Amino acid sequence: MSAQISSMLIRGKAGLAVNKPVEPVPPGWAWVAVNSIARQETGHTPSRSHPEWWGGDIPWIGIRDARLHHGGVIYETLQTTNPLGLANSSARLLPKGTVCLSRTASVGYVTIMGRDMATSQDFVTWTCSEALIPEFLVKALIAEGEGLRKFGKGTTHTTIYFPEIRALHICLPPLAEQKRIVAKLDALNAKSARARTELARIETLVSRYKQAVLSEAFSGELTRGQVSNWSSCILGDLALDVRYGTAEKCTYAPELTPVLRIPNVANGRIDLSDLKHASFNEKELMKLALVEGDLLVIRSNGSIDLVGRSAVVDSAAAGMLFAGYLIRIRLDLTKALPPFIQYWMQSLAVRRTIEDAAKSTSGVNNINSQQLQALQLQLPALEEQQEIVRRIESAFAKIDRLAGEAKRALGLVGRLDEAILAKAFRGELVPQDDNDEPAEKLLERIRSQRQATPRAGRGRGKV
Repeated sequence: MSAQISSMLIRGKAGLAVNKPVEPVPPGWAWVAVNSIARQETGHTPSRSHPEWWGGDIPWIGIRDARLHHGGVIYETLQTTNPLGLANSSARLLPKGTVCLSRTASVGYVTIMGRDMATSQDFVTWTCSEALIPEFLVKALIAEGEGLRKFGKGTTHTTIYFPEIRALHICLPPLAEQKRIVAKLDALNAKSARARTELARIETLVSRYKQAVLSEAFSGELTRGQVSNWSSCILGDLALDVRYGTAEKCTYAPELTPVLRIPNVANGRIDLSDLKHASFNEKELMKLALVEGDLLVIRSNGSIDLVGRSAVVDSAAAGMLFAGYLIRIRLDLTKALPPFIQYWMQSLAVRRTIEDAAKSTSGVNNINSQQLQALQLQLPALEEQQEIVRRIESAFAKIDRLAGEAKRALGLVGRLDEAILAKAFRGELVPQDDNDEPAEKLLERIRSQRQATPRAGRGRGKV
Protein backbone atom coordinates (compact mmCIF):
# COMPACT_ATOMS: atom_id res chain seq x y z
CA MET A 1 0.00 0.00 0.00
CA SER A 2 1.48 3.33 -1.07
CA ALA A 3 2.06 6.11 1.41
CA GLN A 4 -0.87 8.51 1.63
CA ILE A 5 -0.41 11.95 0.07
CA SER A 6 -2.68 14.90 0.85
CA SER A 7 -4.91 16.12 -1.98
CA MET A 8 -5.49 19.53 -0.36
CA LEU A 9 -3.95 22.70 -1.75
CA ILE A 10 -2.65 24.86 1.11
CA ARG A 11 -0.75 27.92 -0.07
CA GLY A 12 1.90 29.24 2.27
CA LYS A 13 2.72 32.93 2.61
CA ALA A 14 6.19 32.59 1.08
CA GLY A 15 7.77 29.90 -1.09
CA LEU A 16 6.06 26.79 0.28
CA ALA A 17 2.73 25.08 -0.31
CA VAL A 18 1.01 21.75 0.21
CA ASN A 19 0.60 20.60 -3.41
CA LYS A 20 1.43 22.75 -6.43
CA PRO A 21 -0.04 26.25 -6.71
CA VAL A 22 -1.15 27.51 -10.12
CA GLU A 23 -0.06 31.17 -9.99
CA PRO A 24 2.85 32.40 -12.15
CA VAL A 25 6.39 32.13 -10.76
CA PRO A 26 9.48 34.31 -11.32
CA PRO A 27 11.44 33.57 -14.53
CA GLY A 28 13.54 30.44 -14.20
CA TRP A 29 11.71 29.31 -11.01
CA ALA A 30 9.47 26.22 -10.70
CA TRP A 31 7.17 24.66 -8.14
CA VAL A 32 8.52 21.25 -7.21
CA ALA A 33 7.76 18.60 -4.58
CA VAL A 34 10.38 18.88 -1.85
CA ASN A 35 10.70 15.10 -1.56
CA SER A 36 11.60 14.91 -5.27
CA ILE A 37 14.78 16.96 -4.68
CA ALA A 38 15.55 15.95 -1.08
CA ARG A 39 15.46 12.56 0.64
CA GLN A 40 12.66 12.88 3.17
CA GLU A 41 12.78 10.91 6.43
CA THR A 42 11.92 11.09 10.10
CA GLY A 43 13.55 9.95 13.31
CA HIS A 44 12.82 7.81 16.33
CA THR A 45 13.51 7.61 20.07
CA PRO A 46 15.38 4.56 21.31
CA SER A 47 13.61 2.99 24.26
CA ARG A 48 14.24 4.80 27.54
CA SER A 49 13.97 1.48 29.37
CA HIS A 50 17.33 0.51 27.86
CA PRO A 51 19.89 2.95 29.29
CA GLU A 52 22.61 1.10 27.37
CA TRP A 53 21.09 2.54 24.17
CA TRP A 54 21.76 6.09 25.40
CA GLY A 55 25.02 7.95 25.77
CA GLY A 56 27.72 7.70 23.20
CA ASP A 57 29.10 9.69 20.32
CA ILE A 58 25.99 9.99 18.11
CA PRO A 59 24.16 13.32 18.66
CA TRP A 60 20.38 12.91 18.91
CA ILE A 61 18.24 15.97 18.20
CA GLY A 62 15.20 16.65 20.39
CA ILE A 63 12.80 19.59 20.46
CA ARG A 64 14.91 21.51 22.99
CA ASP A 65 17.94 21.24 20.71
CA ALA A 66 15.98 22.59 17.76
CA ARG A 67 14.69 25.47 19.87
CA LEU A 68 18.21 26.37 20.98
CA HIS A 69 19.60 26.24 17.42
CA HIS A 70 16.58 27.51 15.47
CA GLY A 71 17.64 28.96 12.14
CA GLY A 72 21.25 27.86 12.50
CA VAL A 73 23.58 24.89 12.38
CA ILE A 74 23.61 22.35 15.20
CA TYR A 75 26.81 20.56 16.21
CA GLU A 76 26.09 19.31 19.74
CA THR A 77 22.89 17.99 21.33
CA LEU A 78 21.65 17.66 24.88
CA GLN A 79 21.36 13.86 24.52
CA THR A 80 23.33 11.30 22.56
CA THR A 81 22.73 7.75 21.44
CA ASN A 82 25.05 5.02 20.09
CA PRO A 83 25.12 2.21 17.50
CA LEU A 84 23.04 0.00 19.83
CA GLY A 85 20.37 2.70 20.04
CA LEU A 86 20.21 2.96 16.25
CA ALA A 87 20.23 -0.81 15.74
CA ASN A 88 17.31 -1.31 18.12
CA SER A 89 15.07 1.51 16.91
CA SER A 90 13.90 3.19 13.72
CA ALA A 91 16.30 6.06 14.30
CA ARG A 92 18.81 6.64 11.51
CA LEU A 93 22.17 8.31 11.28
CA LEU A 94 21.61 11.21 8.89
CA PRO A 95 24.40 13.06 7.12
CA LYS A 96 25.83 16.49 7.77
CA GLY A 97 23.77 19.17 6.00
CA THR A 98 20.41 17.46 6.62
CA VAL A 99 17.61 19.96 7.33
CA CYS A 100 15.38 19.21 10.35
CA LEU A 101 11.90 20.67 10.95
CA SER A 102 9.94 20.08 14.16
CA ARG A 103 6.51 19.00 13.00
CA THR A 104 4.77 18.26 16.30
CA ALA A 105 4.84 19.38 19.97
CA SER A 106 6.46 22.70 18.94
CA VAL A 107 5.96 23.22 15.23
CA GLY A 108 8.38 25.30 13.20
CA TYR A 109 11.85 24.94 14.71
CA VAL A 110 14.30 24.38 11.88
CA THR A 111 18.02 23.66 11.92
CA ILE A 112 20.80 22.12 9.81
CA MET A 113 22.92 19.25 11.03
CA GLY A 114 26.55 20.32 11.37
CA ARG A 115 27.67 16.68 11.54
CA ASP A 116 26.11 13.23 11.19
CA MET A 117 23.23 12.96 13.66
CA ALA A 118 19.94 11.22 14.52
CA THR A 119 16.62 12.82 15.48
CA SER A 120 13.46 12.04 17.38
CA GLN A 121 10.16 11.27 15.64
CA ASP A 122 9.08 14.88 16.27
CA PHE A 123 10.99 15.91 13.14
CA VAL A 124 10.79 15.59 9.41
CA THR A 125 14.21 15.72 7.77
CA TRP A 126 15.39 16.43 4.25
CA THR A 127 18.79 15.49 2.87
CA CYS A 128 19.05 17.78 -0.11
CA SER A 129 20.14 16.80 -3.60
CA GLU A 130 22.26 19.01 -5.83
CA ALA A 131 19.09 20.89 -6.88
CA LEU A 132 18.42 22.38 -3.45
CA ILE A 133 20.81 24.22 -1.12
CA PRO A 134 20.02 23.23 2.50
CA GLU A 135 20.32 26.86 3.65
CA PHE A 136 17.75 27.90 1.05
CA LEU A 137 15.27 25.32 2.35
CA VAL A 138 15.88 26.48 5.93
CA LYS A 139 15.17 30.10 4.99
CA ALA A 140 12.02 29.07 3.11
CA LEU A 141 10.76 27.30 6.24
CA ILE A 142 11.68 30.27 8.46
CA ALA A 143 9.91 32.62 6.05
CA GLU A 144 6.66 30.74 6.70
CA GLY A 145 7.08 31.25 10.46
CA GLU A 146 3.85 30.59 12.35
CA GLY A 147 2.20 30.06 8.94
CA LEU A 148 3.66 26.55 8.94
CA ARG A 149 0.84 25.64 11.31
CA LYS A 150 -1.56 26.04 8.39
CA PHE A 151 -0.06 22.86 6.97
CA GLY A 152 -0.97 20.96 10.14
CA LYS A 153 -4.02 19.97 12.15
CA GLY A 154 -5.05 20.73 15.70
CA THR A 155 -5.36 24.00 17.60
CA THR A 156 -3.90 23.40 21.05
CA HIS A 157 -1.28 20.91 19.82
CA THR A 158 -0.71 21.35 16.10
CA THR A 159 0.94 18.52 14.17
CA ILE A 160 1.98 18.52 10.52
CA TYR A 161 1.12 14.99 9.42
CA PHE A 162 2.97 13.04 6.74
CA PRO A 163 0.28 13.22 4.01
CA GLU A 164 0.83 16.99 3.99
CA ILE A 165 4.61 16.65 4.32
CA ARG A 166 4.73 14.30 1.31
CA ALA A 167 2.76 16.88 -0.68
CA LEU A 168 4.97 19.81 0.38
CA HIS A 169 6.17 21.89 -2.57
CA ILE A 170 8.79 24.64 -2.79
CA CYS A 171 9.08 27.42 -5.34
CA LEU A 172 12.59 26.65 -6.56
CA PRO A 173 14.90 29.22 -8.18
CA PRO A 174 17.91 28.34 -10.33
CA LEU A 175 20.77 26.97 -8.25
CA ALA A 176 22.93 30.06 -8.77
CA GLU A 177 20.06 32.31 -7.67
CA GLN A 178 19.50 30.18 -4.56
CA LYS A 179 23.12 30.90 -3.61
CA ARG A 180 22.69 34.64 -4.22
CA ILE A 181 19.49 34.71 -2.14
CA VAL A 182 21.12 32.85 0.78
CA ALA A 183 24.18 35.14 0.70
CA LYS A 184 22.01 38.28 0.61
CA LEU A 185 19.76 37.08 3.43
CA ASP A 186 22.78 36.17 5.55
CA ALA A 187 24.24 39.66 5.06
CA LEU A 188 20.94 41.39 5.88
CA ASN A 189 20.31 39.11 8.85
CA ALA A 190 23.72 40.01 10.27
CA LYS A 191 22.80 43.70 10.09
CA SER A 192 19.41 43.18 11.72
CA ALA A 193 21.02 41.03 14.44
CA ARG A 194 23.39 43.89 15.24
CA ALA A 195 20.44 46.29 15.35
CA ARG A 196 18.55 43.95 17.69
CA THR A 197 21.56 43.72 19.99
CA GLU A 198 21.94 47.50 20.19
CA LEU A 199 18.22 48.10 20.71
CA ALA A 200 18.08 45.39 23.39
CA ARG A 201 20.83 47.21 25.31
CA ILE A 202 18.51 50.17 25.78
CA GLU A 203 16.49 48.30 28.41
CA THR A 204 19.63 48.04 30.56
CA LEU A 205 20.54 51.66 29.85
CA VAL A 206 17.05 52.80 30.89
CA SER A 207 17.54 51.25 34.33
CA ARG A 208 20.96 52.89 34.65
CA TYR A 209 19.69 56.32 33.58
CA LYS A 210 16.83 56.14 36.07
CA GLN A 211 19.20 55.17 38.86
CA ALA A 212 21.43 58.11 37.91
CA VAL A 213 18.43 60.45 38.22
CA LEU A 214 17.51 58.97 41.61
CA SER A 215 21.10 59.25 42.82
CA GLU A 216 21.15 62.96 41.98
CA ALA A 217 17.68 63.45 43.47
CA PHE A 218 18.49 62.00 46.91
CA SER A 219 21.96 63.48 47.17
CA GLY A 220 20.53 66.98 46.67
CA GLU A 221 22.22 67.49 43.28
CA LEU A 222 18.94 67.51 41.36
CA THR A 223 17.69 70.57 43.27
CA ARG A 224 21.01 72.22 44.02
CA GLY A 225 20.37 75.86 44.96
CA GLN A 226 17.16 75.22 46.91
CA VAL A 227 17.14 77.00 50.28
CA SER A 228 15.78 74.19 52.49
CA ASN A 229 17.99 72.22 54.84
CA TRP A 230 18.03 68.43 54.73
CA SER A 231 17.68 66.59 58.04
CA SER A 232 18.67 63.05 58.99
CA CYS A 233 15.92 60.69 60.10
CA ILE A 234 14.73 57.10 59.82
CA LEU A 235 11.65 55.96 57.93
CA GLY A 236 9.90 55.11 61.18
CA ASP A 237 10.07 58.78 62.22
CA LEU A 238 7.82 59.62 59.27
CA ALA A 239 5.18 56.92 59.84
CA LEU A 240 1.88 57.24 61.66
CA ASP A 241 1.10 53.54 61.28
CA VAL A 242 2.99 50.47 60.01
CA ARG A 243 0.94 47.30 59.59
CA TYR A 244 1.06 43.81 58.07
CA GLY A 245 -1.73 42.67 55.76
CA THR A 246 -4.40 40.03 56.15
CA ALA A 247 -3.75 36.27 56.13
CA GLU A 248 -7.31 35.65 54.90
CA LYS A 249 -7.44 33.34 51.87
CA CYS A 250 -8.47 35.27 48.77
CA THR A 251 -10.43 34.18 45.72
CA TYR A 252 -12.05 35.65 42.62
CA ALA A 253 -15.40 36.79 44.07
CA PRO A 254 -16.20 40.39 43.03
CA GLU A 255 -19.08 40.64 45.49
CA LEU A 256 -16.54 40.50 48.37
CA THR A 257 -13.92 43.07 49.45
CA PRO A 258 -10.94 43.42 47.04
CA VAL A 259 -7.50 42.59 48.47
CA LEU A 260 -4.28 43.88 46.97
CA ARG A 261 -1.51 41.29 46.58
CA ILE A 262 2.08 41.23 45.31
CA PRO A 263 1.04 41.29 41.60
CA ASN A 264 -0.86 44.52 42.28
CA VAL A 265 2.31 46.35 43.39
CA ALA A 266 3.86 47.26 40.05
CA ASN A 267 6.39 49.91 39.02
CA GLY A 268 5.54 52.34 41.81
CA ARG A 269 1.82 52.22 41.17
CA ILE A 270 -1.16 50.03 42.00
CA ASP A 271 -2.22 47.68 39.20
CA LEU A 272 -5.87 46.62 39.52
CA SER A 273 -5.96 44.29 36.51
CA ASP A 274 -5.87 41.11 38.61
CA LEU A 275 -7.89 41.49 41.80
CA LYS A 276 -8.83 38.84 44.33
CA HIS A 277 -11.36 39.19 47.14
CA ALA A 278 -12.21 37.98 50.63
CA SER A 279 -14.81 38.50 53.34
CA PHE A 280 -14.04 40.65 56.43
CA ASN A 281 -15.85 41.92 59.49
CA GLU A 282 -16.17 45.62 60.35
CA LYS A 283 -13.23 45.59 62.75
CA GLU A 284 -10.89 44.12 60.10
CA LEU A 285 -12.15 46.60 57.52
CA MET A 286 -11.43 49.55 59.79
CA LYS A 287 -7.97 48.23 60.71
CA LEU A 288 -6.74 47.26 57.23
CA ALA A 289 -8.60 49.50 54.78
CA LEU A 290 -6.22 51.54 52.62
CA VAL A 291 -6.44 55.28 52.17
CA GLU A 292 -5.07 57.36 49.33
CA GLY A 293 -1.38 58.07 49.91
CA ASP A 294 -0.61 54.86 51.83
CA LEU A 295 2.63 53.18 50.84
CA LEU A 296 2.43 49.43 50.17
CA VAL A 297 5.72 47.52 50.40
CA ILE A 298 6.40 43.89 49.40
CA ARG A 299 7.97 42.26 52.46
CA SER A 300 8.44 38.63 51.37
CA ASN A 301 9.10 36.86 48.09
CA GLY A 302 11.22 34.18 46.45
CA SER A 303 12.70 36.85 44.18
CA ILE A 304 15.00 39.26 46.02
CA ASP A 305 14.31 41.87 43.32
CA LEU A 306 10.69 42.12 44.48
CA VAL A 307 11.32 42.46 48.21
CA GLY A 308 11.02 46.13 49.21
CA ARG A 309 9.28 47.16 45.99
CA SER A 310 6.59 49.68 46.78
CA ALA A 311 3.63 51.57 45.35
CA VAL A 312 1.57 54.55 46.41
CA VAL A 313 -2.15 53.84 46.92
CA ASP A 314 -4.28 55.98 44.60
CA SER A 315 -7.96 56.93 44.82
CA ALA A 316 -9.03 53.84 42.82
CA ALA A 317 -7.46 51.49 45.41
CA ALA A 318 -8.63 53.42 48.49
CA GLY A 319 -10.91 51.28 50.70
CA MET A 320 -9.34 48.00 49.56
CA LEU A 321 -7.43 45.71 51.92
CA PHE A 322 -3.99 44.18 51.46
CA ALA A 323 -2.49 40.71 51.81
CA GLY A 324 -0.01 39.43 54.39
CA TYR A 325 3.04 39.57 52.12
CA LEU A 326 2.65 43.35 52.06
CA ILE A 327 3.32 46.04 54.66
CA ARG A 328 1.32 49.26 54.79
CA ILE A 329 3.17 52.43 55.80
CA ARG A 330 0.88 55.37 56.51
CA LEU A 331 3.06 58.46 56.39
CA ASP A 332 2.72 61.70 58.30
CA LEU A 333 1.92 63.97 55.35
CA THR A 334 3.16 67.02 57.25
CA LYS A 335 6.65 65.52 57.09
CA ALA A 336 6.92 63.44 53.92
CA LEU A 337 5.25 63.09 50.54
CA PRO A 338 4.42 59.45 49.63
CA PRO A 339 5.83 59.73 46.05
CA PHE A 340 9.08 61.14 47.45
CA ILE A 341 9.47 58.14 49.80
CA GLN A 342 8.43 55.70 47.07
CA TYR A 343 11.12 57.02 44.68
CA TRP A 344 13.67 57.05 47.50
CA MET A 345 12.96 53.35 48.10
CA GLN A 346 13.78 52.68 44.43
CA SER A 347 17.23 54.27 44.69
CA LEU A 348 20.25 52.01 44.44
CA ALA A 349 21.58 52.66 47.97
CA VAL A 350 18.23 51.81 49.58
CA ARG A 351 17.74 48.78 47.33
CA ARG A 352 21.12 47.42 48.42
CA THR A 353 20.27 47.92 52.09
CA ILE A 354 16.92 46.18 51.69
CA GLU A 355 18.36 43.26 49.72
CA ASP A 356 21.16 42.74 52.23
CA ALA A 357 18.60 42.64 55.05
CA ALA A 358 16.17 40.39 53.18
CA LYS A 359 18.52 37.78 51.73
CA SER A 360 17.82 34.26 52.88
CA THR A 361 19.26 30.83 52.14
CA SER A 362 15.83 29.24 52.63
CA GLY A 363 14.51 30.44 49.27
CA VAL A 364 12.08 33.00 50.73
CA ASN A 365 13.54 36.48 51.19
CA ASN A 366 11.93 38.67 53.81
CA ILE A 367 12.18 42.13 55.35
CA ASN A 368 10.18 42.98 58.45
CA SER A 369 8.56 46.21 59.58
CA GLN A 370 11.33 47.01 62.09
CA GLN A 371 13.98 46.75 59.37
CA LEU A 372 11.96 48.99 57.08
CA GLN A 373 11.40 51.59 59.76
CA ALA A 374 15.14 51.62 60.55
CA LEU A 375 16.08 52.72 57.02
CA GLN A 376 17.95 56.03 57.20
CA LEU A 377 17.39 58.96 54.88
CA GLN A 378 18.09 62.64 54.37
CA LEU A 379 14.83 64.58 54.22
CA PRO A 380 14.32 68.05 52.69
CA ALA A 381 11.36 70.34 53.30
CA LEU A 382 8.01 69.45 51.72
CA GLU A 383 8.38 72.07 48.99
CA GLU A 384 11.70 70.61 47.87
CA GLN A 385 10.32 67.07 48.11
CA GLN A 386 7.56 68.14 45.73
CA GLU A 387 10.07 69.69 43.32
CA ILE A 388 12.26 66.58 43.43
CA VAL A 389 9.26 64.38 42.63
CA ARG A 390 8.33 66.67 39.72
CA ARG A 391 11.86 66.54 38.27
CA ILE A 392 12.12 62.76 38.69
CA GLU A 393 8.79 62.24 36.94
CA SER A 394 9.79 64.60 34.13
CA ALA A 395 13.13 62.80 33.63
CA PHE A 396 11.52 59.34 33.82
CA ALA A 397 8.89 60.37 31.26
CA LYS A 398 11.63 61.33 28.78
CA ILE A 399 13.53 58.12 29.43
CA ASP A 400 10.36 56.04 29.01
CA ARG A 401 9.59 57.78 25.71
CA LEU A 402 13.07 56.85 24.42
CA ALA A 403 12.57 53.27 25.64
CA GLY A 404 9.19 53.16 23.91
CA GLU A 405 10.75 54.33 20.65
CA ALA A 406 13.44 51.66 20.96
CA LYS A 407 10.79 49.00 21.56
CA ARG A 408 8.87 50.14 18.49
CA ALA A 409 12.10 50.12 16.49
CA LEU A 410 12.74 46.55 17.64
CA GLY A 411 9.27 45.60 16.38
CA LEU A 412 10.02 47.30 13.06
CA VAL A 413 13.22 45.28 12.70
CA GLY A 414 11.16 42.11 13.10
CA ARG A 415 8.65 43.24 10.49
CA LEU A 416 11.49 44.26 8.20
CA ASP A 417 13.00 40.77 8.48
CA GLU A 418 9.62 39.28 7.53
CA ALA A 419 9.28 41.65 4.58
CA ILE A 420 12.79 40.81 3.33
CA LEU A 421 12.05 37.07 3.52
CA ALA A 422 8.78 37.53 1.63
CA LYS A 423 10.61 39.56 -1.02
CA ALA A 424 13.28 36.85 -1.33
CA PHE A 425 10.70 34.17 -2.13
CA ARG A 426 8.92 36.38 -4.65
CA GLY A 427 12.15 36.58 -6.62
CA GLU A 428 12.62 40.28 -5.84
CA LEU A 429 15.57 40.33 -3.44
CA VAL A 430 18.51 39.68 -5.77
CA PRO A 431 19.01 40.32 -9.49
CA GLN A 432 18.12 37.50 -11.84
CA ASP A 433 20.62 36.32 -14.42
CA ASP A 434 19.54 35.05 -17.83
CA ASN A 435 22.64 32.85 -17.87
CA ASP A 436 21.43 30.85 -14.83
CA GLU A 437 20.26 27.34 -15.66
CA PRO A 438 16.45 27.42 -15.09
CA ALA A 439 15.15 25.21 -12.31
CA GLU A 440 13.12 23.08 -14.77
CA LYS A 441 16.21 22.23 -16.82
CA LEU A 442 18.15 21.35 -13.67
CA LEU A 443 15.29 19.09 -12.54
CA GLU A 444 15.11 17.40 -15.95
CA ARG A 445 18.84 16.72 -15.79
CA ILE A 446 18.52 15.20 -12.31
CA ARG A 447 15.56 13.04 -13.41
CA SER A 448 17.57 11.74 -16.36
CA GLN A 449 20.49 10.89 -14.12
CA ARG A 450 18.20 9.06 -11.69
CA GLN A 451 16.59 7.03 -14.46
CA ALA A 452 20.03 5.95 -15.58
CA THR A 453 21.04 4.92 -12.04
CA PRO A 454 19.75 1.66 -10.39
CA ARG A 455 17.35 2.45 -7.56
CA ALA A 456 18.60 1.77 -4.02
CA GLY A 457 16.45 -0.06 -1.47
CA ARG A 458 14.26 1.99 0.84
CA GLY A 459 15.90 2.46 4.28
CA ARG A 460 14.26 2.62 7.65
CA GLY A 461 12.93 5.96 8.75
CA LYS A 462 11.77 7.20 5.35
CA VAL A 463 8.30 8.71 5.12
